[in-house]
Amino acid sequence: MADANIPYSLNSKHVAEATRSLLHERGVTLAEIAELVMILQKKYYPNLTMEECLENVDAVLSKREVQNAVLTGIQLDKLAEEGNLLSPLQEMLANDEGLYGVDEILAFSIVNVYGSIGFTNYGYIDKLKPGVLERLNDKSSGVINTFLDDIVGAVAAAASSRIAHRKQADLEIEVTGTTEEDKNL
Repeated sequence: MADANIPYSLNSKHVAEATRSLLHERGVTLAEIAELVMILQKKYYPNLTMEECLENVDAVLSKREVQNAVLTGIQLDKLAEEGNLLSPLQEMLANDEGLYGVDEILAFSIVNVYGSIGFTNYGYIDKLKPGVLERLNDKSSGVINTFLDDIVGAVAAAASSRIAHRKQADLEIEVTGTTEEDKNL
C-alpha cells in the first residue's frame, strides 16, 4: 500500500511502456496497426509510406487517454481469459456478446482524440476486419480479445485521422501559405 504521506504521482514513461508491452504481450505489433492505417488512407494519399503510418500510430499511442484505454481493455480481456470476472460479465466478455457495447465505447475514447473523422474510419475498419483484426477476432484460439480488437481498430482509425488532419494542413499551407487554423487565431 502507498504511503499516505506521499502524494500519488503517476510515472508517464512507465504508463507508456506498459501500454506498448501489453500490446506486444497480446501479439499485436505497431507495424500491424500501421498496415491498417495504410488500408484506411492509401486511397486518399497514394504517396503515403508505411513509415508515416507507423509514425502516426506511435503518436496516437503516446497520448495518455489512449494509453488508459489500452491498459483497461487489455486487462479486462486477460481477466476474462483467466475466468476472473463475475458472472454475467465473465460470460459476456468470454463470448464477445453482441449486445455488449462497452468495448466499442472504450474504443470511441481513442477515436475521439483526433476528431469525428475517426468515427467513420473506425466503423469502416471494424466492419472490414482486415489484417490483424481478422486474427484478433478469431474465436477458435481460446484467446479473449473482446476489447483488444476494438482498441487496435481505434488506434488505426485515430492514426488515420491524424494523417488526414496533417495532410489537410500541409495542403492549405502549400496553396495559401497559411492554414485555416492560423486564420482563426
